[in-house]
Formats: sequence, C-alpha cells, structure tokens
Amino acid sequence: MLKEKYQEEREFEFTASDFARVRKLIYQRAGISLSEAKTDMVYSRIGRRLRTIGIDSFKDYLDLLEQDKNPDEWEAFTNSLTTNLTSFFREEHHFPILAEHLVQLKKPIRIWCSAASTGEEPYTIAMTACEAFNTLKPPVEIIATDIDTNVLSTASRGLYPMDRVAKLSLERKKRFFLKGSGASEGTVKVRKELQQLISFQQLNLLDDEYRLNEPFDVLFCRNVMIYFDKPTQAKILEKFVPLMKPHALLFAGHSENFMYVSNALKLRGKTVYELDQSQANTTQMRMAAIKSRGMRHE
Repeated sequence: MLKEKYQEEREFEFTASDFARVRKLIYQRAGISLSEAKTDMVYSRIGRRLRTIGIDSFKDYLDLLEQDKNPDEWEAFTNSLTTNLTSFFREEHHFPILAEHLVQLKKPIRIWCSAASTGEEPYTIAMTACEAFNTLKPPVEIIATDIDTNVLSTASRGLYPMDRVAKLSLERKKRFFLKGSGASEGTVKVRKELQQLISFQQLNLLDDEYRLNEPFDVLFCRNVMIYFDKPTQAKILEKFVPLMKPHALLFAGHSENFMYVSNALKLRGKTVYELDQSQANTTQMRMAAIKSRGMRHE
C-alpha cells in the first residue's frame, strides 16, 4: 500500500523502505524526527539531489550515503531536509524581554543563537541590542550557529529581498539596512555594524561537544526543538545548562515546552526559561569541567 502511494507518478522509485532509511539517517545525523506526513517533502527535496548528481534511484543514493565516503554529500543531504522558516522580529514579544534583560547585565554580554537559519533571528537580536543601548556598537557578542551551511552563507552575506523587511518600521529600515541600487535594486543589506556583532558558525546540536568555551547570558533556541523527539530534546537541553550563566535566559519557540523535558529549567515568562536556582549555583563548576575536556571556541 505504501509502496503504491510512493510510486504514484514518481520520477524516481521511492519505496517505504527508502523512506524508512531516510528517516533513520536524518535522525542519526541531525536528530530530526520525520513523520509519515513528510513523505512528499522528502521525495521532493532528496529528488533534487538525485537529479543534481545524476543518480537514478533513492536506493543507490542512500547506499552512497551509508558508505560514508562523501562528507560533502552528507552535508547536502542534511541541508536538503532542514526547514528554515524565519523572519525579522518573529515572535516579537520576546524582544522587549531581551532588551530589558540586556541592560541589567554586566558587560560584555554573550548571546548564542543556536538555530540561525538565514540570519533574520541573529540580526534581530543585534538590532534589539543596538536599540537597548542606543548605539550601533552595543557591548554584545553574538554567536550564531546552524547545521545548514547553505543558510549560514546567506546569513553571513546579510543581503535580503526588499519584501523581507516590509513589516519593519521605517525607523528600523533606515537605521539598520542599506537600500540596494543599480544591479542590487530590490534588495537591502544589513549594515556592517550589525554584521560585526555576529559570528556565524556551523554547529550540529547533536554533536557530543560544542566548540564554545564560555557561558552565555542569553540563549535562543526557537522553533527547532519541535523537529526532535523528547529524548533528543532532553540531551540537547542537558548540554545547554552548563553553557548558561546563573542569570541567563533561554528563549524557546511558541509551540515548544521544555518544562516536561528538563528539571534544570523553570518558566519565567511566555516561552522564556531560566535556570532552576539549584542549577544556577552549579553552572560555573559545570563549565569548568567542560573546559577541562579541551573544548574551545573557534
């Protein structure tokens, strides 16, 4: 039954076994848990890879991956199945909370955006910091990471179609963006002052260790945990805790709830978390243990 469904009007053979292999591989590689409802999405996105590299079947393509001889293709496979829906000031209620938090902190301030996508979220964080301190050079350092190297490339360029900033106020557009002209007409570019606040890096949240050697005042992990099952969520949050300063805030997505996943966190506001006090008291000791294992920030 499933095979008939997958094969209907397909350019490539795509069986239930193929789909099961894709689900297993992306779960092992990136922690993403794909439901049966994602069959068409998987066929469409991986089908593009088959056309690009000239392979005629999903089976042969998955065999190539499992031989583990082509790290570039593993990266392309992961990038293909990563969803990157984002926008400037998405879930806007978080940013007044962030601004209030920033001005109360000891400087300099470290912020980690753990699912940077095409850059709108880290740039929004940077804009919020500029507004909070009323300067284009606020005392913040933003580390923006993502598993998808393609979206990180877009983010680092900071170049967007004009319609991506359509909902921003005129004041924000003028202060934080440069309007394209000539060959760049119809686009906007993030001002270099904002770009200088952010370091874009590739990072897989499933990695055993993160290349981050100092704790953060703020962590953003929004609308990414929904792609992981509960055990994977718990493992990731366990690695987040030592990276949070005692006063740190963790911002989650609107449909994510960490209360039943980690005992180390407590809800402070709408999808905003802080460390439970017992955890806050031991954060520095945890961080020292991580440093002793040779982790470093690159």
